[in-house]
Amino acid sequence: MCARRLLIAAAGASIVLLLSEVSGARAKRQAQSVSTTAHLTTEGALPSLGGAIEWINSPPLTVAGLRGKVVLIDFWTYSCINWRRTLPYLRAWAEKYKDQGLIVIGAHTPEFGFEKNLDNVRRATTALEIHYPVAVDSNYVIWQAYSNQYWPALYIADAQGRIRQHQFGEGGYEEAERIIQQLLVEAGNAQVPRELVHIAPRGVEAAADWRTLKSPETYVGYARADSFASPGGAARDRAHVYAAPSQLRLNEWALVGDWTIGAESAALNGPGGRVVYRFHARDLNLIMSPSVRGTPVRFRVRLDGEPPGSSRGIDVDEQGNGRVSEPRMYQLIRQTQPIADRVFEIEFQATGVETFDFTFG
Repeated sequence: MCARRLLIAAAGASIVLLLSEVSGARAKRQAQSVSTTAHLTTEGALPSLGGAIEWINSPPLTVAGLRGKVVLIDFWTYSCINWRRTLPYLRAWAEKYKDQGLIVIGAHTPEFGFEKNLDNVRRATTALEIHYPVAVDSNYVIWQAYSNQYWPALYIADAQGRIRQHQFGEGGYEEAERIIQQLLVEAGNAQVPRELVHIAPRGVEAAADWRTLKSPETYVGYARADSFASPGGAARDRAHVYAAPSQLRLNEWALVGDWTIGAESAALNGPGGRVVYRFHARDLNLIMSPSVRGTPVRFRVRLDGEPPGSSRGIDVDEQGNGRVSEPRMYQLIRQTQPIADRVFEIEFQATGVETFDFTFG
């Protein structure tokens, strides 16, 4: 789900940007709260961490047991591109300040059904090199205790267990790290290093090119889909043969072939099915899953009808070939400049695949 509103910094004051065209919970653009380290306020006590169905990398943690630590709570879901671009900073802060009194805790609260699967969360935690504690919040108990609405969302608490800062969305990394440093000093650690971490993210974790990004997150399932352009619209929850329109306008997309569109995703019923999208962005990502665990599905990507070549994402080769092997986000296109309107197409060589959500960067 996309963000209802974003908090951004401007001239030292909060500006609330209402996004009327989207609704829900995923923070889209660079967003940050605006308190400065000189004027931190108290936002209330750190809510309970009870309700996790499991803890990864740690025994269960409690608010009482964390007293004396500076605590950063990070709400995440593993297929979220907005969160993935914050992850390098979370890793770096957890490592740099672990001996200074900081503990980073990831609260994994799922967006899609496959993210409720504990084995999927465990695999993602390992693959993404997350070594700090993770509370698996599949029932949204911790999310609700914080009245949270966003991925990603950070809540930073002092050693007395009081939330002193929150931040929704990407960006604001320098400010967040300065706040961590300040709270560690307040906790009595005089040896806190004052330099900031140096991050050079690569691949999926590289920051979006906000200057050229003109395509919004686009869901495939009918519960949140928009700009679907196949003639006749969506036939909900039943098999239907779809076609592409003669022309796609910017940010329109279509299915081709025999698909069943459900509330959360579209499932392919026969080989040769395609998805097409006219987009404007450096990166194009698509969340996909094989319908049957352990049964990969091969696909081929085209950009304006041609193999992507040097514009390929990390999950395809230069000819556009790849395979859906597990439920996750796949980076399919990363263009070089100049960025223009392009037509993306993905064709699947077999049945047994589900598509969930386009994201861009």
